[in-house]
Amino acid sequence: MTSHDQSHPPAPHPAAEPLPVTVLSGFLGAGKTTVLNRLLSGRDGRRIAVIVNDMSEVNIDASLIALGGFDRTEEKLVELTNGCICCTLREDLHEAVGAIARQVAPDGSRRFDHLVIESTGISEPMPVAATFDWEFDDGRRLGDVARLDTMVTLVDCATFLTEIVRGEGLADRDLAAADGDARSIADLLVDQVEFADVILLTKSDLVADGVRGAVEAMVRRLNPRARILLARRGEVPIDAILDTGLFDHEAASAIAGWDDEVLGAAHTPETEEYSISSVAFRSDRPFHPARLAQALDQLGGVLRSKGFCRLATRPDIAAVWSQAGPNLTIEPAAYWDDLDGSPGQQLVLIGARLDHDRVRELLTAATLTDAEMAEGPLGWRRYDDPLPPWPNVHTH
Repeated sequence: MTSHDQSHPPAPHPAAEPLPVTVLSGFLGAGKTTVLNRLLSGRDGRRIAVIVNDMSEVNIDASLIALGGFDRTEEKLVELTNGCICCTLREDLHEAVGAIARQVAPDGSRRFDHLVIESTGISEPMPVAATFDWEFDDGRRLGDVARLDTMVTLVDCATFLTEIVRGEGLADRDLAAADGDARSIADLLVDQVEFADVILLTKSDLVADGVRGAVEAMVRRLNPRARILLARRGEVPIDAILDTGLFDHEAASAIAGWDDEVLGAAHTPETEEYSISSVAFRSDRPFHPARLAQALDQLGGVLRSKGFCRLATRPDIAAVWSQAGPNLTIEPAAYWDDLDGSPGQQLVLIGARLDHDRVRELLTAATLTDAEMAEGPLGWRRYDDPLPPWPNVHTH
């Protein structure tokens, strides 16, 4: 992707390695500022620069950090306000990170040892990470002067499961990043968890052990590769989130854990204690849309599902299936002749108290029968299809 900014950042100091960057994500109230304040008060001599993003015009989080012992002579605080760095402030983030990464101390060393970015509560980690791959017109990238080291997501044990089950829209709470922001809170929370290298469970002291265990089990299902730690009152070992080297650009391009589930990898045993589990479903047969709609009404306890599917009435289009909480979208992805014979259905469903046999039974019943398969695509197109249409998509 090419930035619209026509200016070009100067080349990095030859003695400086790319500046390591930690990104803190998490929904509103999860405790990002508390963790950041704790981090700065116990930084063990590290020279840390901080970028704080806040959606309001007055950046209260930055003020709290400044009051928490932040030494402006040793560190640098940059405030990005009145917008979200995953969308409206992307170019501001690009410029701010680049400026910090290029600073050199009087002795010729890099001025800062680490950069911490606290993103706003409605920010998605993936677009923030993608900013490091942006190219200027001359081919230089932010990733040449700064490297992503750790993506950290904070999960509020007191609200996480409730927010996913509700599935309210960000706009319903006046939290939309811009006009037309149709994201749900459940989608946002899931995105934040799935893209993390480290997940900090906060406010665990405010909930019963069973609730904390269920949250941890759900998070581990969503992202089995992440390191999961308890962060009581913001306390977390500094080495757990700085200079970890955990960010893997290649792994980040795919959602962590889904491939493992689809391929039948071993499940995490402790999740069964809290009734959180996952089930994979595969079929070479397309779904009958009307029967699929009926099956969806009977699928209880599913909190997250994702994968690829095929609808009989739209036979030559592969669809992406994505659900968080009560919100399910099935959207076109590509023509089947571009997919090298990929199977019709390849889904993973995660939830509480899932009856695996019942889930597979319902989804299997929604696929085409032998007689229906024999009709072929010309016959399939005549089936009842109550699912939302795909605008501007034409089948072959």
